[in-house]
Amino acid sequence: MIGPSTILALRDIGVRYSPAFALAIPALDVYPGEVIAIIGPNGGGKSTLLRILGLLQAPDRGEVRFRDEAVTVAAGLAARRRMAMVFQQPLLADATVADNVALGLAFRGVPAAERAGRGARWLARLGVGALAHRQARTLSGGEAQRVALARALVLEPDLLLLDEPFAGLDQPSRAALIPELGGIVRAEGVTTILVTHDRAEAQALADRVAVLIDGRLHQVDETARLFRAPASEEVARFVGVETIVTGEVIAADGGVSLVDVAGRKLEIGAAARPGERVRLAIRPEDVTLAQRSESAALSSARNHLTGVVVRVTPGSPARVLVDVGFPLVAAVTPRSVEELGLAEGVPITAVFKASAPHLIRGGSS
Repeated sequence: MIGPSTILALRDIGVRYSPAFALAIPALDVYPGEVIAIIGPNGGGKSTLLRILGLLQAPDRGEVRFRDEAVTVAAGLAARRRMAMVFQQPLLADATVADNVALGLAFRGVPAAERAGRGARWLARLGVGALAHRQARTLSGGEAQRVALARALVLEPDLLLLDEPFAGLDQPSRAALIPELGGIVRAEGVTTILVTHDRAEAQALADRVAVLIDGRLHQVDETARLFRAPASEEVARFVGVETIVTGEVIAADGGVSLVDVAGRKLEIGAAARPGERVRLAIRPEDVTLAQRSESAALSSARNHLTGVVVRVTPGSPARVLVDVGFPLVAAVTPRSVEELGLAEGVPITAVFKASAPHLIRGGSS
């Protein structure tokens, strides 16, 4: 039974491109006012799923429901008119910015005066009101995408579909637009589905995240919980966990377990059974590096592992691979790389709290 509170719901969706189903979604619910991100690697089925959600492609099996009514591509015009979509490329018409924003309203028969007023308000809301009389072809990439968003939001849609909308933008444009858009859709209560391969975009915008890998939804969860507690090794690797190791539980007491990993004893803030084989996922940003003489100052952390730097990958943050008996990756600032003198062969101590490792049961080495 699908609850009446869903804006959009999928049941038993399958799409076949070969002898095997390329997309198989037992269920997915989208609730009013939420922002849900669908993330996954390229080729994993995200674009196909978005076309089905937007009633642009019929599945080979299953049911799509919009506001608790079954809908099809062939008979879905009324539902599609309650949706708006923004693509990676803005796809603006060769006309003025104002005319582009009014386009959907004109198709819906909205009077010209009302089109102009609503369009001007949304252009101002997206920070491009001064560009109303410019030709769309003269806009920068960031400006054009803001106009495309205004064209979608002016329709006051029940559902906004975003297909990699920031992928074509330069970093400053992305950094400015993502939080602005998040503030707008939440203030307006616009139910939004974002499809992206970028984990940071999902973390910045979404209330919930669905991870789609090889055509299957591996986990659908609240954003913070999914990134902190991935349900499987596949999800963990996609959401940025770079250290996943196998260990054996050797003791457990009061919700804290002692796990042997390659001869190192790690305290883990999770209940487990002695003798159990587990996989531990440790995010790089949860690992702190310190000189061996200084690591004791980080006394609140239960795990202090001495090791040697194997590789430093520059960046912001930099990635530092440390051999502590097993490969462990830490994310540190460029300043820390310099201050700690991090380079291949340098002795270092890796420190992390018992709450840092996430326990994944049933993993193999």
